[in-house]
Amino acid sequence: MAAPPPSKDGPRVNEEIRAYRVLLIDEEGEKQGEMPTTAALEAAKEAGLDLVEVAPNAEPPVVKIMDYGKFRFEEQKKKAAARKNAKAVEIKEIKVRPGIDDHDLEVKTKAMERFFAEGDKVKITLRFRGRELAHTHLGMEVLDRVRQKFEGVAKVEYEPRMEGKQVIMVMAPR
Repeated sequence: MAAPPPSKDGPRVNEEIRAYRVLLIDEEGEKQGEMPTTAALEAAKEAGLDLVEVAPNAEPPVVKIMDYGKFRFEEQKKKAAARKNAKAVEIKEIKVRPGIDDHDLEVKTKAMERFFAEGDKVKITLRFRGRELAHTHLGMEVLDRVRQKFEGVAKVEYEPRMEGKQVIMVMAPR
């Protein structure tokens, strides 16, 4: 049994174009009209360039005379620039305790404001120790204060949930 032909990325070029008739656009971007594929290939060879299928689903398919190597290079540059400009969302963690002082909570919320401004998510971990576990409502009040402080700036992505001896809540910028 013969192996299937390798699938190719990108548009079809030159002899790979299967349509009988195509709409040709020359190297200056001028529309030359509908013609047989063989005539379009001849025009591309005369210009010393490639015939590239730019709109395969159109009726008839649209082909353009261009330097395919240069076209692929430009596409790679665009993709690299898009990757460079894309910022991966990070999750920053803020740890608090149920008996946290107002000023200490203020310092933590200032850091959270900075994280939200940078577009990062914030994971708030509230850890209980010893007898504090008997008063989990105090910890929930702290998380409610944080939630109210950032009501317009961020949304709760992961509701406060008890996991062992800690409560975790994740907030994401709006």
